[in-house]
Amino acid sequence: MPATTCIYLVDDNDGFRDSTAWLLETAGFEVRAFASGAAFLTLFDNTRHGDGECLVSDIRMPEMSGLQLQDELLRRGSTLPLVFVTAHGDVPLAVEAMRKGASNFLEKPFSDDALIGAIRTALSRERVQAGSPQGAVLAKLSPRERQVLDLVVASKPNKIIADILGISIKTVELHRANMMSKLGVRSLPELMKVALGHG
Repeated sequence: MPATTCIYLVDDNDGFRDSTAWLLETAGFEVRAFASGAAFLTLFDNTRHGDGECLVSDIRMPEMSGLQLQDELLRRGSTLPLVFVTAHGDVPLAVEAMRKGASNFLEKPFSDDALIGAIRTALSRERVQAGSPQGAVLAKLSPRERQVLDLVVASKPNKIIADILGISIKTVELHRANMMSKLGVRSLPELMKVALGHG
């Protein structure tokens, strides 16, 4: 993990934004918090970016929703890892966000460890995709198996993975079995180590 990992936090709820920023700073992250997607984009345009950055955003916000923010980042060619936080009723929106490449989504209320874990996983996945030696190991997987792997690493159950990818649960199970065989692992912890570059 880079020494100066920066987390961009976007949420229109002042109390949630302040408490979450404090949590992340306590965990050792640099945090830049914004009350809207538009405010974040203004800074994002004028900031030099490097490794070790992640965006944590609410989905439902006035003026610019989290999905609209994601769309704008994609339009600009950004590869910034994105973790969404969402209320229970927004899960279908979160599924759509993951189809577009979001790293994860967490339903409110979530534990401190769940948020920190989701951020660390998103950052680890970014490093693997950026061309670390672990990328060559994962190249053994088919594109669909890689999608399933990313969602397994994001701690999504088979049903959610099936919904996101538009396939059956049985097909998800087959992809999981195939990728574990290709990667030479027998358990979920071993799979996580390989996926996150620790294997």
